[in-house]
Amino acid sequence: MKKGCLLWIIIIAVVAIVAFGFISWGIKVYNHIVELEQGVVSQWGNVETQYQRRADLIPNFVNTVKGAAAFEQETLTQVIEARAKATQVTLDPANMTAENMQEFQAAQGEVSSALSRLMVVVERYPELKATQNFRDLQVELEGTENRISVERRNFNEKAREFNTYIKQFPQSIIAGIKGFSERPYFESMEGAETAPQVQF
Repeated sequence: MKKGCLLWIIIIAVVAIVAFGFISWGIKVYNHIVELEQGVVSQWGNVETQYQRRADLIPNFVNTVKGAAAFEQETLTQVIEARAKATQVTLDPANMTAENMQEFQAAQGEVSSALSRLMVVVERYPELKATQNFRDLQVELEGTENRISVERRNFNEKAREFNTYIKQFPQSIIAGIKGFSERPYFESMEGAETAPQVQF
């Protein structure tokens, strides 16, 4: 075999090995990005489940309050309207943006705010607070609010892992080529740093 021919075979072999290594690396990075993205999607499902749980509890809670006292209709109406609005705002976890996350969060915040106002009004009705059904529902709602908080924190952690990975070099090359984009985070609502004041 001629020396020139052997040199070409070596060059082609080296190029093939480098190309194979690069393709293997790209596939590995892509698969890991998909895995992280599915973690975000899965965790978003957990967040939605807890918000849905709260939405499902609200009608029973409102009916219990309405049935047990000559209750302020305006407060009940605000809770019902906030719930209706919140259940209409949905997010596709594959197409999340900071804007639609803020819209979702604002709608859910209105529900939380309306429920808080309802709980303040309930304080004026000790006979209502004494009923077992009310206490059970109140415990369920409080537990759900805690679960929502935990799932939101878990979502933010999954989103942070995903966002960090796709922004790091050289993974950012594959993420950019395949169109992966950053996922938004849950943020504190305006005024969350100040405790609400309850006055009787």
